[in-house]
Amino acid sequence: MIDFELSEEQRLIQATARDFAREVLQPQARNRDRDQLFPAAELRRLAALGLLGVNVPQSLGGSEAGAVAYALAMMELASGCAATTVAVAVTNMVSEIIVKYGSEAQQHEHVPRLQNGEHVCGAFALSEPHTGSDAAALKTSAARVGDGWIVNGSKQWITSGDHSGVLVVWARTSPAGGARGLSAFLVKAGTPGLFIGKHEDKMGLRGSTTVPLTFEDMKLPADALLGREGDGFKIAMEALDGGRIGVASQAYGIGRAALQAATSYARERKAFGNPLAEFQAIQWMLADSATELEAARLLVLRGAWLKEHGQPFTREASMGKVYASEAAWRACDRALQIHGGNGYVREYDVERHLRDVRVTRIYEGTSEVQRIVIARTLLREFGIQ
Repeated sequence: MIDFELSEEQRLIQATARDFAREVLQPQARNRDRDQLFPAAELRRLAALGLLGVNVPQSLGGSEAGAVAYALAMMELASGCAATTVAVAVTNMVSEIIVKYGSEAQQHEHVPRLQNGEHVCGAFALSEPHTGSDAAALKTSAARVGDGWIVNGSKQWITSGDHSGVLVVWARTSPAGGARGLSAFLVKAGTPGLFIGKHEDKMGLRGSTTVPLTFEDMKLPADALLGREGDGFKIAMEALDGGRIGVASQAYGIGRAALQAATSYARERKAFGNPLAEFQAIQWMLADSATELEAARLLVLRGAWLKEHGQPFTREASMGKVYASEAAWRACDRALQIHGGNGYVREYDVERHLRDVRVTRIYEGTSEVQRIVIARTLLREFGIQ
């Protein structure tokens, strides 16, 4: 039996996130985009509300409300300010990784600090200048030296890398090629040998910082290793599965905000003596966006539900991400079209929504990568190797 009803806890998380988005995030979103203001204060307030660790155990400072509640919260927050939700999503990813693979000491050192705002946020350092989707091709190296590790290399496109209290860094610990020989490490902010580059001047999500990282003989203690040596690729892939639920939720929230703006504008703006909303061409654009976004929402929540119940969700996470990101892009594009010339200027939010949503088809795995993941699971399901 299919049950679409939310639990009382899920509704509470959703309402809390919705209120915060409307009262705190949305009023400052335009200024944050214009001036590239990182939302440190807002992240601390979200931590106080329990929204930085919705799917993190209470024993480590989280809300322990589950993956569905997390997706619902991300949808609401993204409708207010998409840039803020980037840091929220990555912090959740980092917390979940440490909860699953970290030692007890690592968990108690970092996860509560990620939840209470002391760390401000976390960072996920996987991509490199020469590789993004092909994670197995990374070149950053970590060599055993004495009682620790020496790390050399560089990373690219690291969200919140300049604000994070702890970073998960992937490096090659064995000369074995491909996915073999990769390991993950926990790196504290300010570690000697860690250098942070200039902010990327991005098209959208301008309130979220994106920086390159360089490691020059960065020394880490032996207990910085996350999980077992050689498990890095597995850890990254599992983390990305969960991250795709977050990005899909973010995309849906942006698309919904654009649809709401377009609907309101169409009712108020007149052409040829009538509101735009009375013209069939406009009605069909609104109808298509509403239908596609609702389908996206259900796909995303399906993946979150499977994750929450401990069932395989890789394919469903990819389905939700590719569909939600592309449906949200179309919704934002239609919203701008409905606004006409006004949609092309920064006085109206739909211009920002379009810029913000574009990257959801790129990060956490491009749309093309998602289709590869989906196709591979189908081929295995039907016995084709």
